[in-house]
Amino acid sequence: MVADNRFHSNRFFLKDTVRQQIDFSRTAQSRNLPAPPLQKPCASDIVRVDIPDGATSLTRLCTMPLGEAVMKRSSIRNYTAGSLTLQELSALLWATQGVRNVLHPSCALRTVPSAGARHSFETYLAVSRIDGTSSGLYRYLPFDGHLAQLTVDPDIGYKAASAALGQGFIASAAVTLFWTAIPSRMEWRYDLAAHKVIAIDAGHLCQNLYLACTSIGLGTCAIAAYDQDTCDQLLGVDGDEEFTIYLAPVGRVR
Repeated sequence: MVADNRFHSNRFFLKDTVRQQIDFSRTAQSRNLPAPPLQKPCASDIVRVDIPDGATSLTRLCTMPLGEAVMKRSSIRNYTAGSLTLQELSALLWATQGVRNVLHPSCALRTVPSAGARHSFETYLAVSRIDGTSSGLYRYLPFDGHLAQLTVDPDIGYKAASAALGQGFIASAAVTLFWTAIPSRMEWRYDLAAHKVIAIDAGHLCQNLYLACTSIGLGTCAIAAYDQDTCDQLLGVDGDEEFTIYLAPVGRVR
């Protein structure tokens, strides 16, 4: 079978040939330029919500052995109208982007692997039903243990579904996690080779969400079909230096 020629140029980025074109002695890191911050800055006047310690929450809530969670992991699209607790949410956030150790100002180890420990992602949350928390848009601040409240919006779930090409089940989730990429974090070390590994890293992140949800008794479904501009506008990111790359609703299993 002969492949459609339209695919050839895109397939180039799946191969590792791109790094053959890079002079790694000229990367921003090699030129001793400062690395982008490990966490996107948050304005001092933004309302912050304290969340329980994620590592402790994950340990307490995950009662299912890892092998069983791997066997039972599946994409769940049917959710009840039940809410999630802040402890459950903190466990999921820790599982996907928790900070285990800060080695120095430009490098931190997290709960998911990342090429060169560069961790290009920011986590936004379209919160519909989290106990003790207003519906709206939030950003996870993993180095602070807080949620930054960006907007209060009772219709945020429907807006999230609309941004994901009208996939209505997203509106029934208790929360939808949106991950954005800040490519400069990875480009600082890897130049043009950064873009392949950012995509690989996204897979690591979402698989941890699946396993954590399964172990806790929640449901999730990875979403890669969305309108780029609508998602970026919903999250308030510029679509160039930061843009949506992945999302996943989470809810109680119906």
